[in-house]
Amino acid sequence: MKIFFCFILSLVALSTFAQTHHVLIKTSMGNMKVVLFDDTPKHRDEFLRLVRARHYDGTLFYRVVRNFVIQGGSSDSRNAAPGTRIGYGEEAINIDSEFTKKHFHQLGALCAPRQPDKVNMLKFSDISQFYIVRGKTYADSILDKMEMAVNVPIKNKLKKTYYLPHKEELAQLKAEGKAKEYNKLVTEIKDRMDYEYRISGYKKFTDEQREAYTKRGGTPDLDEEYTVFGQVVEGIDVLIKINNMKVDKNDRPMTDVRMTLEVID
Repeated sequence: MKIFFCFILSLVALSTFAQTHHVLIKTSMGNMKVVLFDDTPKHRDEFLRLVRARHYDGTLFYRVVRNFVIQGGSSDSRNAAPGTRIGYGEEAINIDSEFTKKHFHQLGALCAPRQPDKVNMLKFSDISQFYIVRGKTYADSILDKMEMAVNVPIKNKLKKTYYLPHKEELAQLKAEGKAKEYNKLVTEIKDRMDYEYRISGYKKFTDEQREAYTKRGGTPDLDEEYTVFGQVVEGIDVLIKINNMKVDKNDRPMTDVRMTLEVID
């Protein structure tokens, strides 16, 4: 059943992500083939440059969080002694983020990490390393709650900004039977709130996202916060195997998982 699931996922990935470039991630636990998205060109091109420069070779998947992600490529991980805590490394390469609703954090998504907002307000990606999503499945009701957690505060703020200052005026117009004036002001307020909501960064999962997150899994809370620039199309079983490894207190696998990357087309 597991082999059948991985086969079906690969067929979906291959048909959905017909792009130009593929990279093979060779590890001590097996290999993963990833496709790079042409509509995230900054990440695609810099990743390809670094792969060809052998930047990632000899580094580790140093951060493994069960049912979340596997992360690797940091220069600090190369030849790191067992038990050493590994960070972003001294070779950080920051590039502009390329967020898009089209690509999201489903199982097997290839993504760029970044420093937290407090030190990285513009959300630059650090392409000197990468992470791949394992995630988990979510019920539709949980996805609904995720949307509400983002959208309700936005709506409340808009109501406070645009409706409440006119509340008494609207009540007065209604009491005086001035329907024309009342409807005009209500329409103006509603149109303004609708416009501001549309550009606010509200959260709405697409049908494709819901299909992926309820059936295959992922990490939907990371969408449009970190750039997704590729997808595993072969080797999901290797991703799962690495994600299931025993780790130390720093989320580093007890047995090193070393990598070598190769551009295959």
